[in-house]
Formats: sequence, C-alpha cells, structure tokens
Amino acid sequence: MALPAEKVVELKQIIHNQMNQANIHDQIKDIISQSLNRQDPGPSDENFDITEGQILSDLKRRGVVEDILSKLQVSSPMYSDHYKPATHEPSADEYARSKVTSKAAVNPTRRYIYFHVLAGKAFLEHVNATGGAGCSMFKLHLHFRGQRFSSNPVPVACEPNLNEAFLLELHSPDAGESSAMMNVENMLSICDPVHLVLTKHDNDGTSSLISSHSFEWREILTEKCGQVRKTIEMMGVGAECKVPAGIIDVSVELVPPVKNVLLPDILDAQLQLERQRAAERDRLFVVYAKQWWKEYLEIRSEHETRPVKIFSQDETGVNRLVCSYVSPLQAGRLITSPKMAARFVSAIPCESNSFGGAGTNASNWQTTHSFLCAKKGSSEDHSNLLCSLLLGFGLEAYVCSGKKSNKAVCTWVMTIHCDGKVYFWDSTTGQRYTHQRVDPNDPPATKQPTNKHPFKSIGCVYNNEHFYANIQPLNIVDTTKFNLRNTSLWKSMPTDAITSVSGNLYPSICSPLPNLKPPSLDPALMSNTLEVSLKAQVLMHRKHLDLSTEWDNHLSYILTSSLGSYEIEQQTGILNAGNDDFQDAVRRSVPEGHTFKGFPVQFLHRDPSRIISSCLKNTICSEIIECRGDRVRLAVRVLVSLFPDDVSATWVMFACTYKSVL
Repeated sequence: MALPAEKVVELKQIIHNQMNQANIHDQIKDIISQSLNRQDPGPSDENFDITEGQILSDLKRRGVVEDILSKLQVSSPMYSDHYKPATHEPSADEYARSKVTSKAAVNPTRRYIYFHVLAGKAFLEHVNATGGAGCSMFKLHLHFRGQRFSSNPVPVACEPNLNEAFLLELHSPDAGESSAMMNVENMLSICDPVHLVLTKHDNDGTSSLISSHSFEWREILTEKCGQVRKTIEMMGVGAECKVPAGIIDVSVELVPPVKNVLLPDILDAQLQLERQRAAERDRLFVVYAKQWWKEYLEIRSEHETRPVKIFSQDETGVNRLVCSYVSPLQAGRLITSPKMAARFVSAIPCESNSFGGAGTNASNWQTTHSFLCAKKGSSEDHSNLLCSLLLGFGLEAYVCSGKKSNKAVCTWVMTIHCDGKVYFWDSTTGQRYTHQRVDPNDPPATKQPTNKHPFKSIGCVYNNEHFYANIQPLNIVDTTKFNLRNTSLWKSMPTDAITSVSGNLYPSICSPLPNLKPPSLDPALMSNTLEVSLKAQVLMHRKHLDLSTEWDNHLSYILTSSLGSYEIEQQTGILNAGNDDFQDAVRRSVPEGHTFKGFPVQFLHRDPSRIISSCLKNTICSEIIECRGDRVRLAVRVLVSLFPDDVSATWVMFACTYKSVL
C-alpha cells in the first residue's frame, strides 16, 4: 500500500536531514569533481558526459554508499531468526532464512515497546529435568494494555531456552489523539505494567502457574539509546510468593526512540508519587472497611459466621478488594451469548488454588490473566470471569459468596432482570437456575416452589461497582430477598469507596482485564487424533483380555449427531436438539436381533490414557469396551469443542452392537 503524500514528503525530509548531518552532499560533489578532472575532456569532446553508472561506481569504491546505508540503517524487530541469537548484524542470507512473524506490520505513526526475552536461568526446582521427549514445557505470557502474547513452549529446565521477542503498542485512548505518536510526557503518565506469567504444561494436558510478575517498563524513557537490559526475578505464587522461582533476562527497547529523554530524578519522582497515592488510597479504604465491618457485626452477632469476604489475596500475595477481580469484559465475536459465556467458563477445569502445595491452607484468587494462562482455577476464579463476561453483555450481574448444601464455601453468579426475576449461574458447570423465593411466613399448608440449585446460604454479593452484605434474619438462599437497594435487607458499600481502590482508573495486574484470544487449534484435527488414540487404547485393552476387536465406522459416524446434540444443549440450553434423528439412525443401522449400547461422557482434557482409565471405572462404559458375545462390533466418536484461549471440552461416546443370545 502506497504511503500518503504527506508521509512521502516527511520521509524525504528525514533522508535529506540525515545526509546533511553526515556531510554526504559535499562528498558526492567532491567525487564528481574528481571524476570530471580525471577525464579532462578536450574541446572536440562536445558530447562527453559522465554516466550515472560511473558516478555510482566511484561512490561505492570510495565507501560513500556504505556510509549512507550505515547512517540510515534501522534494526527491525520484524524478523525472528531461529538459527542464531541476535548478537550480531544479520547477513542477507540470514535475513532470507528468517521467519517473518505475524506481528511484522507496524504503524509508523505509533510507538512500540520491543520486549525481548533473552534467557531464563536459576529455575532450581527443575534442576533434574531431563528435557527429553514427552517432557513438561514452559510458556511465558505477556499482557499490556489489552494486548496479549505467548511464547513458544520450551522444555522445562534449570536454564530454559526462553528466547522470544514481543512488540507492545503504545497509544493514547483519548479521542483525537489515538493516531498521534506519543511523546515522553504522555508515556510517563502510562502506569500500566507489563504482566508476565510463566506456566508449566505437562504431557498429560495438565498445567500449573509458576510465576506472576508486574514489570515496570518506564525506565527506558531515561535512556538516550531508548534501550535497557534488566534481570527479572520471577517469584513463586501463593504461599511461595516470597521465594524466587527463577530469573529471566530481558531487553526492553522503545521503537522509535525519543529525542528528549527524561531525567532519572523525574521518573523516580513520578513513581514515588504513584506509590504514595496508591498507599494512601489503600490506607483510607482499609480504615473505612474496618468501620463498615464493625457496623455489620453490630447489626446481628451471628453475622460473624456468615461467608462475607471483603478482601482476597491474589497469586502474588497482594490483598485486593474482591470487587477488583471483576470488570465488564466484552469478547467481541468470540462469544455470542451469555449462555455461551457460561459454557466457555465451565470448560476451564475447576481446582482449588493450593499454590503452596499439599498441606497449605492457601486460598489465593487468581487475576484474570493468570487464570486464562493457567487454564484452571477455583470456583471464585470461574465466578469472577463469568460475572465480567455477563456484565459485558449488559446484564446486571453479581458474584455471590455463600455455601452449598454440603456446607462447603463456594461462589456463583447471579443476574437480576428488569422484571425482577433472579437467575443463578453455576460457573463451574455452566448451568442456569431460576430462583423462586420461599416465604417462611406462609402457612404450612401453602405449596412452596422447589429450587433445583445446590446453593444453601448466601453472605454477600459484589461486582465491579457494588458490594452488598446480607443482613436478613435468615441467610438461607431460598428465603432471601434480592432487593439489593433495600437497606433493611442488604448493607452496602458506597460506589465511590469501591472505585477508589479498584477499576481501570488505577491499572495493575488485576485491571484492566485482558481480552480473550481467538482459538489457534484445529478442533477437527484434534478430534480425529484423539479418536485414533482411543481406538488403539481399546484395542490393546481387549487384546489383553483375549478379545478380538472389530470397528463399525458407520456407527461411529452416526454417534456424531448425539455428541453434537449434547454440546448444543450446553451452549444454548435447548434440550434433545436432534436427538430423535440420532435414535432413528441407530435403529436403521443396528441389524435386527442385535442390541445397541452407548455411553457418552465429557472431559475437560484431551489425554487418551486418562480418558480410558476414567471410562473403565464406570460400570456401563466398561461393559461396552469389554463387551463379549456374538458378532460384537465397537464404535467410538470424539467431538472436541473449542473456545477462546484454546479452552476445549471433549465429548467421547463409546458404543457397541452385539447379537442377543437367549
């Protein structure tokens, strides 16, 4: 695409200025003058003229062309060379062999942070890692002002080969300034950190959070060359947040560099001012929260036992207001409905955040970026993400903190519609329940509605702007009134107090929330690969039992419609979509006098060994896999549903047909 006319003029002016500074014009004049004198044409040589080729030849021989190129040369981060580290100037052959990255196109009117991860070292917990086939892998993730990047996986080692480069865009969100190149003063006011997250991915599909770090990048504004090299100490998470997990060497460069750099004293003063303001905001809110809690306990003594949580530690050990973990999040075209948002969140495995390992009582929550990178988390992490997505869809959504029927503390999401209807969303299963209030003052003979949800009691609800604690005599969910503005039923915190310590006005690793990334995997390929692996596993298992195996490929294909029906139900809530077609197809495919058995099951991973092991523990499924009889034919079908951030749900259905023998 051609440059605009004003950009062409600007580019010509830049080249002209550079040539004047390097005194190139005078050198060219001297060489042309020497060439004319050397030729010294006579009076008869009227048609004598020096060609352009001769002038260029003289300029090259005198080194002028090389001098011009060296003056105008700009190193470009658009190429990622996989052959040698960037410790020298690449040759033309090396540029030809380089791979052009997907982030090659840059806007010449914007500034960028060129964040180059050079190496990892001192990951002492993994000093015995072998690094062979099937080993665990490290991945480094970055988030900066809505931009997310991930490195290629590298084998886990004491000194992992982390060598990746990322281009982070700097721009102003203000109207009328989004297309202007940022100056030093504007960049100094950007207090968004670069959030680094390191995860480990095992061969069986499980993953774990290794480190979470907030990197202050503005030191490059004080460097004349616009570049600084730093050693980042990546601390552990949870109970080990004070223990180093390892070290990462990085090079951070401002592209293009600024002419007028900041004095270090100015940067130090700005950072100190920001820290002081943040500390003062936190101090004032803690003072207010203590007074609020005292008033809450004075209302009723039993309030002390209710599940009301005001603060929670994140994975780095920082205490944050629970409202800080929630913010409206729009997923663009990646998620098309609130029900699909619930399906996406429920497809992320739910595990308690016992970062400290076995024996610890850690109850840390994860920031949204860390949760998406680790691809697993607690019910609180699930509820915070689902509430953010529902707020993004324009719903009045809150995270509820309470207990289940088994008295286990849990969280779920509540939406209140304009007509007063209340819905509960189980963020770990994706199910939505209609809440029907039971009036405890009704006569015993009055027929009361029955709620199907598993939630027993409720202590508080919150979102990004509101926090309400339940002060009703009974905190049983079925009898609770959800008129949140009624001060005789719910004790609230002022919105101004909440937003003073949370929200996008004060960027941190917790906010603003990262955007979701589109899936990068091929669900059809994953489904086929897993299906082949499962067939091999079944074949080996039956061979061990001295049973022959015959596959019915046509029946396997028919099972697809059943799995698709289950997934449609999860994403839309429509029951038995297309199930009648599946039943008719099975009747037509199973020979007369034969019996059909099928067993569908869902997994949140794609490890064939774990799937087979789990299926064999189920009585019905093991009967199908180990089926004995006359004319036994087996079938298996896999359907992998893919969601943003490569979150997946795996449907597997085993089936068999055999001739009934009476």
